Amino acid sequence: MKKSKIYVTARCPVRTTLEMIGGKWKLIILQQLLDNDELRLSELKVLIPDISEKMLIQELKTLVESKLVIRKNYGEIPPRVGYLITEKGKNIKPVIKEMVNFAVLYEQQ
Repeated sequence: MKKSKIYVTARCPVRTTLEMIGGKWKLIILQQLLDNDELRLSELKVLIPDISEKMLIQELKTLVESKLVIRKNYGEIPPRVGYLITEKGKNIKPVIKEMVNFAVLYEQQ
């Protein structure tokens, strides 16, 4: 069975995926949201201590715009906001699993 080539164009699947989840923090944020029902900003900050609050907010905003994460505003005072992974976002689970497998195999060699 012959595999079809993936040509690197402006809209190739690899480039699209990297635009959606590339960078240092997006996959880590998505992984935390996969493992939890809903997380507040402060809870995410505790789970990902190396990220600055500014970067966390910026990455969450990007993930919300990409429809991978939902920002749930409760309309309370003081403000309460939670973040949940969407059904689209849950599709990242096998990618993260394979990345973990790759890292484990890499470290064994």
